[in-house]
Amino acid sequence: MKAHTLQHLHTATLSTAQDAPPEKAVVKPQDAEEEIDIDLDAPETEKAALAIQSQFRRFQKKKK
Repeated sequence: MKAHTLQHLHTATLSTAQDAPPEKAVVKPQDAEEEIDIDLDAPETEKAALAIQSQFRRFQKKKK
């Protein structure tokens, strides 16, 4: 999604600056997926998850 956004911004920039030479978007291939070890039973993890869910719900309500 990030590359799509950059491409959109790049296209918008080019449309306002017609005389600018086009630039090629550089997209790095993703490295092998890094394994992340998170203790899902930790109280801090639960607090963080609840905070993220709460903010997401507020965002969804505001979006409607």
